Amino acid sequence: MNPMFITVEGPIGIGKTSLARAISKRFDLHLLEEIVDENPFLGKFYQNIEEWSFQTEMFFLCNRFKQLQDVTDHYLTQGKPVAADYNIFKNTIFARRSLRADHLPKYLQIYDILTADMPEAGLVVYLTGSLETLMRRIAMRNRNIEQNMDRAYMERLVADYEAFMHLFQQQHPHTQVLTIACDELDYVHNSGDLAHVLGLIEPYVLPGKGKEG
Repeated sequence: MNPMFITVEGPIGIGKTSLARAISKRFDLHLLEEIVDENPFLGKFYQNIEEWSFQTEMFFLCNRFKQLQDVTDHYLTQGKPVAADYNIFKNTIFARRSLRADHLPKYLQIYDILTADMPEAGLVVYLTGSLETLMRRIAMRNRNIEQNMDRAYMERLVADYEAFMHLFQQQHPHTQVLTIACDELDYVHNSGDLAHVLGLIEPYVLPGKGKEG
């Protein structure tokens, strides 16, 4: 049986980190959180996407590669399960939206080399939400680097995620994908909502709790 590796994915502001932390705590999994605030280009990226996209995406790719390499060596190869608040495939979603046409092929070539032997998630928890929900939650968390978040960019990003995940499920039929609509859920502040979401995830995680339907 392969070591358990759960990744939580979805657009900016949907609540990936909060849910990954809850999954880690509830099911006793090692938690892997992506590096965001340490990216020195991110604030500039939100101000001028075209100018700073390549630097921003390369920083994220290299750091996520290092994180996954470390968690593979110290946890997954030893049979210790992991929950992450991102899947490295998100790099291609953002890159295809943000990078210049002359930069994208180079970036994707580097991505393919770095991820060729990376562990694949056994379960992807895909969180969805409307543009209004995302913009409201981004405003609520009040991060300085997100103050210049462009609404049109976010709208395109939501569409990009939907298109990518549709194709991903066709191309990876053996990877389990659990899609959770989050517009009516607040698992950060509402314990009932959190219990509901963790209940949806539980059959994928605990032995003998086969999925229904």
